[in-house]
Amino acid sequence: MSDDKPVGIVLVSHSAQVADSVAELAKGLAGGGTSVPVAAAGGTEGGGLGTSSELIAAAAAAVDRGAGVAVLTDLGSAVLTVKALLAEGDELPDNTHLVDAPFVEGAVAAVVTASTGADLATVEAAAAEAYTYRKV
Repeated sequence: MSDDKPVGIVLVSHSAQVADSVAELAKGLAGGGTSVPVAAAGGTEGGGLGTSSELIAAAAAAVDRGAGVAVLTDLGSAVLTVKALLAEGDELPDNTHLVDAPFVEGAVAAVVTASTGADLATVEAAAAEAYTYRKV
């Protein structure tokens, strides 16, 4: 982590409650007092189900500390919304990456790894590795 700047994490879900809950879980499992900035961007501005480019952009700006921002999503249109924001080029902070990872396990891995001072590439790799976690 250069200059003690943590990687920011944005969790994008179609549901505000899901995004908030996964953020709470990830921060709690990382030790609760973690200095990793985590923001949930769930649902629409009106509180409905869906995704909002405005909420995603605001969340990314809120967690950006200069070390990069890892964005994890739940389902298809959340991915498409983040990809569209990245393609526009000026809506998200520089060095923002869409991470291909399972939403819950990847979020936990990303926040825990970021809390160790890891750089964006390492945080992204840890989240993606969550695809290999076996449950039985």
